[in-house]
Amino acid sequence: MLASDGRDEDWVRCAQAGDRKAFSELVRRHQDHVYRYLLRMLGSHDDALELTQDAFVKAWQALPQWQPEAQFRTWLFRIANNAALDALRRRKLVEFVPLEDSFDAPSSEPDPEHQAQATQEVRQLEASLKKLRPEHREILLLREVEEMSYEEIGRVLSLSEGTVKSRLARARVALIEIHARSGP
Repeated sequence: MLASDGRDEDWVRCAQAGDRKAFSELVRRHQDHVYRYLLRMLGSHDDALELTQDAFVKAWQALPQWQPEAQFRTWLFRIANNAALDALRRRKLVEFVPLEDSFDAPSSEPDPEHQAQATQEVRQLEASLKKLRPEHREILLLREVEEMSYEEIGRVLSLSEGTVKSRLARARVALIEIHARSGP
């Protein structure tokens, strides 16, 4: 058995050999990130829970095809992202889960006025994010929330690094425009 701080790739190899505990370790490592991403894409705790489970089931089933040159995290997010987009297409609508569900407004001072202003800014930002097209929201979430590199985002979304950069730039511009129109 590997040490719990082992690399994902080592855990995947063990899981490919049929070690369910190794796959459980991969689930433990990544389930919170996958769930958080799906929650923000879908806007529903129940849907996010269900699709998180589905993503891991699909990953387990597809594990024999996983190749070491593919980073497990980006491979898993690609499965989750495809599931989210399928769900959004079925619904024909896009919702957004407020950031404040998992966001603590930063405060350098224990000043209630500062806290209220920070909370208001988060609410304005989430209102703007709700209005973004899904492809803009997904790329912003992967970059800014999940802190993925351009290369990792490219793998998740099946895009070249240059396309990731240009889409991210367009998504940021769209967010700024929407935010500016909504006023102070």
